[in-house]
Amino acid sequence: MLFTGRAHPDLAKEVADNLHVDLTPTSAYDFANGETFVRFLESVRGSDAFVIQSHTAPINQWIMEQLIMVDALKRASAKRITVVAPFFGYARQDKKHRGREPISARLMADLFKTAGADRLIAVDLHTAQIQGFFDGPVDHLFALDLLAHHFESRLDTSRVTVVAPDAGRVRVTERWSDRLGGVPMAIIHKKRDPDVANEVKVFDVVGEVKGRTCVVVDDMIDTGGTIVKAADALFEQGADKVVVAATHGVLSGPAVDRLKNSRISEVVLTNTLPIPEDKQFDKLTVLSIAPLVARAINEVFSDGSVTSLFGGHS
Repeated sequence: MLFTGRAHPDLAKEVADNLHVDLTPTSAYDFANGETFVRFLESVRGSDAFVIQSHTAPINQWIMEQLIMVDALKRASAKRITVVAPFFGYARQDKKHRGREPISARLMADLFKTAGADRLIAVDLHTAQIQGFFDGPVDHLFALDLLAHHFESRLDTSRVTVVAPDAGRVRVTERWSDRLGGVPMAIIHKKRDPDVANEVKVFDVVGEVKGRTCVVVDDMIDTGGTIVKAADALFEQGADKVVVAATHGVLSGPAVDRLKNSRISEVVLTNTLPIPEDKQFDKLTVLSIAPLVARAINEVFSDGSVTSLFGGHS
């Protein structure tokens, strides 16, 4: 049985269509004080339940709604409950950078486990070790093939350099390089201001980018500041063209204006998060992640192999 919260119903409907099933009818609403109420309108006893909710803004409301849905399923005797979070909230807070900070990604995993989740499916977690925070199976899906296929059909790969926007993306960039036939790599070294969120101070480019088409790959675009400054640094080093690929389009605050007015030629995202009309712009291409999520759900349901979808990577 497939369930969805109210955060991103379009994606859930598309996943359901790919699986040739119907979303289970659900009553969900907010009380006057902001509390969330959920009730399923069909029996779920003994079901293999998949609960889809992408953690978009207002993020805390939708996380809470998904937790409540899981609790309702557990108390209604669902046989197995799988949380499907195409974008997993708080994933950036996966370690303590300084003293007296939380590890919120671990807290998130604990909350879902306590609510009654048996399994977790997520797309392009900020760091792979988050899989270890959840005490149970985690299926980590990758949008790389979907994004890379888009560029393969549009770019001359002999002139492409794949660029990691920071040291944390190097492993992902290596996989992009392999996927595009061994194209060169470059890394942007950046220094963040620890006292200002979403603020980067210094950029250095390591690698050959002069006269080349640079594909900057990242897991998400939030305010867009890092990506735009990275593109400027690449152009300063003689890059001919810069395009950007990211899985999650958070697009907070000034992101759209920054990307629209930048020298970046194209921004390619997936629809793990809803991108409303007021956040869409000419340079933006949105690819659907629904077929991949549906295939993963089908593999889990039929006791198949999710890892086989990604050539053994996890």
